[in-house]
Amino acid sequence: MYKIGSVAACSGLSVKTVRYYEEIGLLSPAVARSPAGYRLFEEAVFNRLSFIKRSQALGLSLQEIKDILQVRDRGKLPCSEAKQHLTAKVKAISGQIAALETLKGELQGILSDWQDQPSPECITRTICPNIQGDRGQKR
Repeated sequence: MYKIGSVAACSGLSVKTVRYYEEIGLLSPAVARSPAGYRLFEEAVFNRLSFIKRSQALGLSLQEIKDILQVRDRGKLPCSEAKQHLTAKVKAISGQIAALETLKGELQGILSDWQDQPSPECITRTICPNIQGDRGQKR
């Protein structure tokens, strides 16, 4: 059995992070309490922490990771659960990329028409006519 300081040092995480993971249920059943109330961790905690760190690096939330670990804790292989979460992550990233491409095009359009010295008329009606799109039009 390992105390929290040893677990933190060996896993490269802070004691606070390990404590938080235990509090939200990510580390059970690999954690118990000593008669004095100290957290005591089984060897299996290192595999769980490694899985958590890798899953976070892949963009999964702690709740998604918890869902996967709960399947594993029921004695089942959670690969299909993990695949569903990763597939959803890829779809979300694709949507973000599309939105960023749209924004990039809009920014490039603004920059291609940029006027370093807009007309005085534009300046009186806008804060920045380049951003606001006011090229002398009246509103």
